[in-house]
Amino acid sequence: QVQLVESGGGLVQAGGSLRLSCVASRSFFSMNDMGWYRQAPGKQRELVAKITRGGRTNYADSMKGRDTISRDNAKNTVYLQMNSLKPEDTAVYYCNARGIEGLDYWGQGTQVTVSS
Repeated sequence: QVQLVESGGGLVQAGGSLRLSCVASRSFFSMNDMGWYRQAPGKQRELVAKITRGGRTNYADSMKGRDTISRDNAKNTVYLQMNSLKPEDTAVYYCNARGIEGLDYWGQGTQVTVSS
């Protein structure tokens, strides 16, 4: 079992930045992909960005050029730096981890609200 705790969400004006953090209760060396997803009201949960065990990254088209995902294996933490935020980025952001055993784990979510 893995607990993921997100932080860093909040209210920001359009064009602003936020940095989300996700700390895992288990060593990152026992994890494969780590990622961030988001879910806006009335919409399905969607991928924002993911990073593999080896550090390869993948971003949703809407996030390319604006967001950067990174992981600190020593701190069991994955980050999402979000820049040039837009009102349509408003959503609950969830941290996801896939363990080497193949199980998916989710955090409780952190709210990001972008005002116009």
